[in-house]
Amino acid sequence: MDKKFLITGTVFGLLAVIIGAFGAHGLKPLLDEAARNSFETGVKYQMYHALLFLLIGSLNRKQFNFQKKVFFLLLFGVICFSGSIYLLATNNLTPIDFKGIALVTPLGGTLLIAGWIFLLIEFVKIKHK
Repeated sequence: MDKKFLITGTVFGLLAVIIGAFGAHGLKPLLDEAARNSFETGVKYQMYHALLFLLIGSLNRKQFNFQKKVFFLLLFGVICFSGSIYLLATNNLTPIDFKGIALVTPLGGTLLIAGWIFLLIEFVKIKHK
């Protein structure tokens, strides 16, 4: 078990529920449908990766060498991807124009993809005993 993955997954999951509830109830009258859908996409991806963190954290640590790389790829991927979506979806509600960070979203997605690729490579390397 890897405590850092488990704690990160739990925090991301908790925040996804809180942010998702805030988006569904608090922001509903303030955002148009497209912005709400975008916000919801950020919440979904955050929750999917929260569950992935919990799964990885539950694996036998001795069997895998990828954990540090994957941890940081997924951590920054979620922050960049979901975080930028939250800011962009609520852009009209603040005096700050977040449109300048629009390129952070695909960067975050690329980091998430890289994390999944490293997982795939490690899982392919598993030797049956």
